[in-house]
Amino acid sequence: MGRETVEASLAMEMRRGTIVLVVLLCLDEPVYGYNLVEKLALRGIPVEANTLYPLLRRLSSQGLLDNRWDTSTSKPRKYYVITEKGKQVRGDLIDQWKKMAEAVDRMM
Repeated sequence: MGRETVEASLAMEMRRGTIVLVVLLCLDEPVYGYNLVEKLALRGIPVEANTLYPLLRRLSSQGLLDNRWDTSTSKPRKYYVITEKGKQVRGDLIDQWKKMAEAVDRMM
């Protein structure tokens, strides 16, 4: 395996580890899946739809997100929004993120 391949693989692992927090940070207002893909890409965090949708379903099943269908237009869309439980978990993850970032910064 070449250096670029290893580096790309490790960067992907690091992104996977942060995607839950990033998604929870973006869902204070209801957002549908594809709009979230666009929102994340604009913020420099490209996420494939086939990665995001299973994550949204999992977070919903864990009670961290609520979802509802909007069928008022010709194209029905499923909107996701963070729940109170999700806000608590998000706060805990933010605390953990800050501690980890501080520790890594000290090491660098």
